[in-house]
Formats: sequence, structure tokens, C-alpha cells
Amino acid sequence: MDPTLHQKQARNHLNKVLNYAPMVAEDGRATVHLTPEDWHVVADALFKMDTPKEMLPDQINEFRLTRENSTIELTTGEYVIDVEMIG
Repeated sequence: MDPTLHQKQARNHLNKVLNYAPMVAEDGRATVHLTPEDWHVVADALFKMDTPKEMLPDQINEFRLTRENSTIELTTGEYVIDVEMIG
């Protein structure tokens, strides 16, 4: 299965989140902000599009929605990353 443009964009956003998280992490946790549009692209790919795990960055072990579905929590081998919307 070839990724859709939406899934490619989501992977790109996730890679940026994963690259930025170590710069803001404290005690194994990081919070990274995306624009509402980018956050929704990521959320759609993770939770609505049945995106195969193979299409996601390898560092992501688990993901879920938290805080009443307003935060995407990514778990990697090193960090727990909260992805929130700006504003």
C-alpha cells in the first residue's frame, strides 16, 4: 500500500516532532506544539486512516489521545512526547 499525500505529510510532521523533542525534553517528557492544521493531519493519519505502523517513523512505539482528545501522546524508547495544538 502506497501512502497517501495526507499520510506522507503526517510522517513528515511526526519526524519534525521527534527531532525537536530532545531539545525540549525534561526527565524523559517533552511537549511539542503544532499548528491546528498540522495536528489534525497527524491525528487523522494515526487515528482515522488505518495507517499501517510501517508507514510511521520507527522511533514511535505507541501513540494515543489524551486530555479529552486534545493531545497526541507519542511514546518512544527515550521519551514520552505530548503533541499539542498551538493556541
